[in-house]
Amino acid sequence: MIDEKIKQLGINIPEAVKPVGVYVPALRVGNLLFLSGILPFREGKILRKGKVGKQVSLQEAGEEAIQTVLNALAVVKDYVGSLDKIKRCIKITGYVASSEEFIEQPKVLNPASELMVKIFGDRGKHCRVAVGVCSLPLDAVVEMDFIFEVD
Repeated sequence: MIDEKIKQLGINIPEAVKPVGVYVPALRVGNLLFLSGILPFREGKILRKGKVGKQVSLQEAGEEAIQTVLNALAVVKDYVGSLDKIKRCIKITGYVASSEEFIEQPKVLNPASELMVKIFGDRGKHCRVAVGVCSLPLDAVVEMDFIFEVD
């Protein structure tokens, strides 16, 4: 039971954030659940803003990636009713707002990937893309999209 595992880990899944544009947060096609870009909102706000390598440290960016995963799981729970319906995390694409000289985008996403494995075990192991970009919506540090296999 994933909900029990999350409690044991001391993790709190927030309420699902409503879209900030004209799109749906999740779309199911067969047994695949595609999530739109997820931002690291906390209580409706982006707290850390800027670029990794300038205003934001690598560690702080990793914390933003973790928050993004929690927000993604909130969307999944809201959409399918229970995180127990996740059969596996298939893919994460992460976009990192980066200064020109910052080249460690995969390290920003590592805490997010590690969290998926802590929660789901082998079912949390996934393919991943880490992309450095010059800016993200609302000046967020990271944005991630996800593909899950669900029951």
